Amino acid sequence: MDRTPSKTRAALWMSGWLALMLIVAVAGREATREVNVFQLMAVRGVLGFAMLYPLIHMNGGFAIVKTARVHVHIVRNLIHFCAQLGWFFALTLIPIGQVVAIEFTMPIWTAILAASFLGERMTLWKIVAMVLGLVGVFVIVRPAAGAINPGQLIALAAAVGFGISVAVVKSLTRTEQTLTIMFWMLVVQSLASIGPAVYVWTWPPLSTWGWLAVIAFCGTFSHYCMARALLHADATVVIPMDFVRVPLTAIAGWLIYAERLDVYTVLGAAMILAGNLMNLKPTARKPARAR
Repeated sequence: MDRTPSKTRAALWMSGWLALMLIVAVAGREATREVNVFQLMAVRGVLGFAMLYPLIHMNGGFAIVKTARVHVHIVRNLIHFCAQLGWFFALTLIPIGQVVAIEFTMPIWTAILAASFLGERMTLWKIVAMVLGLVGVFVIVRPAAGAINPGQLIALAAAVGFGISVAVVKSLTRTEQTLTIMFWMLVVQSLASIGPAVYVWTWPPLSTWGWLAVIAFCGTFSHYCMARALLHADATVVIPMDFVRVPLTAIAGWLIYAERLDVYTVLGAAMILAGNLMNLKPTARKPARAR
């Protein structure tokens, strides 16, 4: 598999992630009106596997998903499963834009883990990109005074889980095929959710099945895009690109759910985009003699 370092390729794959995750946020809000989050996760896993199988078949069948790091896949996907449950649950408690904005404390945890355990360098541009992105998030959210909504705490815990998950995915991309990572994600998360889903099962309306199918497709292949992006750039480069999802989700919330979109959102979005442009700045090459 091509692992050529390229910020351009990473950015293109991340654009796929952004589009698909934006759709997941809207579909998740609609689906959780009718189904429990455990049901949502179980159906997503089963349908996602059915959608991924043609790619597995085209690339040599199940031989491609063999791995010597099963334990890493299991731990990573259990953490991601819990974070995803919290994320969907938070969608039912607080505005969609706020869920995504709080989620963007994730790059802090990802960057710390990537620098500590994966040996990635924290350059000035990466630090500036993360700082601008996080400040932009707080400008958009502007946490209100008073009691903290439980949904905000759940969203924050989910962000920590996502940060750990992404750092582990970056480690896995060094030895594993993208389809291997996707296969084990769907297997582990389906097995983790099937028991609770059966316990709380209520048959969803036909319209809700449409939303569940959308979540399965977008949720599965968004992670494919993320894994591909991580093949071409460090996690500390890739993850700050995801900040763009904050203003995009705020706009979607305004258009679909009449959630507030004001000058602070525009200002925060501008800071996020500025940080991403800095993050994509090419790294200066050392002179041959220095190398």
